[in-house]
Amino acid sequence: MKYRGIIIEESLNDNRILNNFNILKLYITEAAKRSDQWHLFEVEIEKNEIEKLSKLIIEGWYTHFWHGSDVVAVFTNKIIKFNYLDKNTWKEVMEYGRKLDIPEEQLDFPIFGL
Repeated sequence: MKYRGIIIEESLNDNRILNNFNILKLYITEAAKRSDQWHLFEVEIEKNEIEKLSKLIIEGWYTHFWHGSDVVAVFTNKIIKFNYLDKNTWKEVMEYGRKLDIPEEQLDFPIFGL
């Protein structure tokens, strides 16, 4: 099964893993200094690749993938699944993100195509 998601290059310990995925789009954020820009890769990823990716996420960052309304949030060595349309299923992922001091506005887990 393929998932779609966004990977921020700056969140990775080793960006070479991006070579393993089908890259659909690249977004680069605007910033006053080039070093403050983020490179967001929209990718397709096989379900079995998600666990490998969790070992390369820098502590305090996350990425997420979706298939329909099923979402997989990937943190450093931790994967949390929830249903995007059922906010009752978001409790664990929100608490974990807050524990890592991820800003609330970044815990929105946007998905496309619903």
